[in-house]
Amino acid sequence: MSGQAFVERLKQRFGSGIRGAQLEALDPWIEVAPEALVEVCTYLRDQPDLRFTMLNCITAVDYFEPDPKKAAKVGWEPHLELVYHLWSFQNKASLVLKVMLPRWKGDVPGELPEVPSVAGVWSTANWHEREVYDLSGVWFVGHPDLRRILCPEDWVGHPLRKDYEMPLEYHGIRGR
Repeated sequence: MSGQAFVERLKQRFGSGIRGAQLEALDPWIEVAPEALVEVCTYLRDQPDLRFTMLNCITAVDYFEPDPKKAAKVGWEPHLELVYHLWSFQNKASLVLKVMLPRWKGDVPGELPEVPSVAGVWSTANWHEREVYDLSGVWFVGHPDLRRILCPEDWVGHPLRKDYEMPLEYHGIRGR
């Protein structure tokens, strides 16, 4: 099945849950609506001809330009992109899914954007989602144990956010 035929198949099945695709990219990807993520992922895992049974990783990209002069020149609105890399051993094929999120829930700074957890689809999502939560500040709704995994539990903020300010000290230890 060609890339475009595959996207059309997903659009037929999930309608507006499939928001688009970029098949000409170096790593072709399909954009999935946050509310359709679990259903799409379950379908991709369970369909006998697809069998995307492995989640390699989840990453978050912060599209934010803190410099107002540079921000005026970028061609996008600030947002977060979640990137899911899947693998089908059966077909020896990879697939990239993207989910676009606002930087802050309700545009309220500090309120983490939310997306459903796929830990019930792939057990490896448990740790990947915790890492994205910890470092990039995305809340995975329904995650079985969403807590920090790399930073201490009392750490403030999310270090991979482009507007993150590193504290000068932590528990009396100077960092700079």
